[in-house]
Amino acid sequence: MNLLKRYAVPVACAMTVLTMAACSSTKDERRVPTPLTEFKPVLDVQQAWKASVGKAGRYLFSPVAVGNAVYAAGANGSVAKIDAQTGQDVWRVKLHDDLSAGVGSDGTLTAVGGLKGDVYVLGADGKQLWTAKAPGEIISPPLVGNGLVVVRTVDGQITAFNAQTGEQKWNYRNRAVPLNLRVSSGMTFAGDAAVLAGFPGGAFAAINVQTGDNYWQTPVSYPKGVTEVERINDVTGPPTLVGSETCAVTFQGQIGCFDANSGRAVWEKAFSSTSGLAQDDRAVVAADDWSVVSAFDTNSGALLWKNDKLKNRDLSVPFILGHAAVLGDYQGYVHFLSRDDGTLVARVKTDGSPITAAPVLAGETLVVLTHDGDLYGYRPR
Repeated sequence: MNLLKRYAVPVACAMTVLTMAACSSTKDERRVPTPLTEFKPVLDVQQAWKASVGKAGRYLFSPVAVGNAVYAAGANGSVAKIDAQTGQDVWRVKLHDDLSAGVGSDGTLTAVGGLKGDVYVLGADGKQLWTAKAPGEIISPPLVGNGLVVVRTVDGQITAFNAQTGEQKWNYRNRAVPLNLRVSSGMTFAGDAAVLAGFPGGAFAAINVQTGDNYWQTPVSYPKGVTEVERINDVTGPPTLVGSETCAVTFQGQIGCFDANSGRAVWEKAFSSTSGLAQDDRAVVAADDWSVVSAFDTNSGALLWKNDKLKNRDLSVPFILGHAAVLGDYQGYVHFLSRDDGTLVARVKTDGSPITAAPVLAGETLVVLTHDGDLYGYRPR
């Protein structure tokens, strides 16, 4: 099993601050991965190319797609821009530092995070432009755009730097909590006005990109239980945004969608996830702590389907590609589920190492990054 991802665990399991490990107290609680079974594929997925960027080590790295290019990084300091049509490098650099987060890009500037909170920003040719210091360890991908490079530290602080100079513009702090998961919690721009971000404790906020003040803050869910372990209630994964509706999910809490302008809840359902969700105009898809995949109606929250055929396979953040929901697992398989009814429609195998990040779409190429640092370009038909 992939011990680099966080698991939902029984309350009796030992936990340290910022770290969660899988454990079990009875046979029924053992997380035995469901064996894969044969099925007749109805979606043709062809591998177009393979590239490598460097292993993730003990961190979680996510690629980002901009136009027909994909940007990726590895723990050894390697950062690359790859043509998603051919799989060839546009540029590749090796920073003189180990990295803990990456990568963010707007197609011109590219940002990654170092082990000690250093922020590295590269130009359109891959050359380093500036560095800055964040107030803590960075384990989530930076956000680049609107004249800013925005980073968040493991304690939930969000810091924005001027994209051209590296000068700090603002710092946003949310209420501290006694325990939180060590998860890669992304951020999302809401146009040119706000940064959407979720926090430990279940809070969800829209932050003014100019001032760092919040337009609104609302709970996705509230902590429950007696012990601090039971009360862990972190927003996991990056918030999604489709039109004026933004969605988020928490560990030991809820999944829900909100009006991006006001923070008003549109719908909420009991749910728990350590990875995150995907959204399009019809469905919100997420895998729960047991890797049971569910889809909810984007507008009403009604359950559309549930698939337990991949239970305990430690599924990645999902991605919706047309009529398919795409998720990787701990053995490097990429599973394609029908967005409409949840049935398996295709499966491909990568290098056998875990897939933790969401796949990305660059042009017409679906790109998957494995924990061992291999990038695969696929063309579904």
